[in-house]
Amino acid sequence: MGTLSLAAKITHVPSMYLSELDGPHKGCRAAAIEGHRIIGQRCRALGVDTLVVFDTHWLVNSGYHINNAAHFKGLYTSNELPHFIKNLPYEYPGNPALGELLAAAASAAGVRTRAHADTSLSLEYGTLVPMRYMNEDQHFKVLSVSALCTVHSLADSARLGRAMREAVERDYAGRVAFLASGSLSHRFAQNGVSEQFLHKCWSPFLEQMDHEVVAMWQRGDWATFCAMLPEYAEKCHGEGFMHDTAMLLGALGWEQYRGHAEVVTPYFPSSGTGQINALLPVQPLQARPAGAALDAGA
Repeated sequence: MGTLSLAAKITHVPSMYLSELDGPHKGCRAAAIEGHRIIGQRCRALGVDTLVVFDTHWLVNSGYHINNAAHFKGLYTSNELPHFIKNLPYEYPGNPALGELLAAAASAAGVRTRAHADTSLSLEYGTLVPMRYMNEDQHFKVLSVSALCTVHSLADSARLGRAMREAVERDYAGRVAFLASGSLSHRFAQNGVSEQFLHKCWSPFLEQMDHEVVAMWQRGDWATFCAMLPEYAEKCHGEGFMHDTAMLLGALGWEQYRGHAEVVTPYFPSSGTGQINALLPVQPLQARPAGAALDAGA
């Protein structure tokens, strides 16, 4: 039997990489970088062997997918923000056996998922930025799961998360962390004024909604949050329609989850969006009544 040892909602803002470089923004994301390093240290202390990243920068238009290469190595430049992330070297070991196991379990649960082992797929920066700070020495194996899902239901993403956790606990001989890599509100600053919003949220409404969501997480009001997630994701421009968050909460028990979020990096605005690093304590899954369905809207 394996263990889901750690679960977290994490940022991957490209300004974290910019923060490393000499110039006017050097050090601007020190708190976010330190948050990633703390999460990496927690994973090491728990004996985690593999980091499974639900990546809202991997866009897919059909089905669910796992980048399941045995080894990842490359030089990455963001096609979205090439002036923020360019020529970023990376190298990490994969875990094809676990990837196949997770894909089979999700498919058996009715959520068709493919694990791609023989592939030239590169990693996206929703995975690469966190790995830069959590996994600099290649201590952890890495799996990346598509979470920018354009024609998918949040309910399916939640089912996928639960099926993957159950597979880890039933069939895997190791310890795993699930990381939902994406923002809260995600309304990018308008072109032409982006520099003015590097450290601001796009609107007071979005920022206040984000703060209320974080408060819900901290007090463990997951029933309310899960009920409002589809509308929050739509009206507050949730990154990847917040499929990463649905996957993570499915793995934790959805509306039955009772954990209280531990904020590692306090909420911060970035280029108009709302960001956080928060640990969600892993608790035993509650059994669902026969035939019960996750209600996660469309």
